Amino acid sequence: MKVKEFKSLSDLHQYYAINNTCKLKKSATQPVYEKFVPSSGIVFIGEAPGANEDKTGIPFVGKAGKLLDQLLKSISLSRDEVYVTNVVKYRPPQNRDPLPKEKDACRVWLNAELLLINPKVIVPLGKHALERFIPDGRISASHGRAFEHKSGIPIFAMYHPAVALYNPDLKDTLLEDFKRLKMFLDGEIEIQETPTLERKGFSKEKKEAIADITSL
Repeated sequence: MKVKEFKSLSDLHQYYAINNTCKLKKSATQPVYEKFVPSSGIVFIGEAPGANEDKTGIPFVGKAGKLLDQLLKSISLSRDEVYVTNVVKYRPPQNRDPLPKEKDACRVWLNAELLLINPKVIVPLGKHALERFIPDGRISASHGRAFEHKSGIPIFAMYHPAVALYNPDLKDTLLEDFKRLKMFLDGEIEIQETPTLERKGFSKEKKEAIADITSL
């Protein structure tokens, strides 16, 4: 089904909630997603829902979500103005990391979201989300920086807010990175070139992964 055929994000999510091959839906309570296009054009992408999200069907409503709300407030944004989603739409058992096959099973779903929203900037939160757009990216080296993407949509890397719940020292890093995000949105920070895949010796699969936001 073509993205332009969907009348709304709700229609899109209802379609992909049925038409996906992610085996996590057998153990999860429900898929987790937002329903409204963000007025700011900013899309945050985490890795997978947790227990609170699984119960409510709403992304980032647990402790990490509350911290995200505080971080947004620090740059004069509210949760209603941004869009928050995940690489995987269902909660993995015991909140484990999503497996490659689970991320692949939700890939087209995430593509469709982004194509419908047409974000101003994509903010991957943590390793799993960053690798979705920059396959060889390291969050420790990339956070707080904006990168080119083949889609034409900038990628602004961030730590996942959950890391600050276990390592409080990283909260200051997150606050600083949100300030840098605001500076980027205001045109005060330039986009950096993503390393050339051919020169880095990436596989064909990784080359396709960095480009596939534009194709379904």
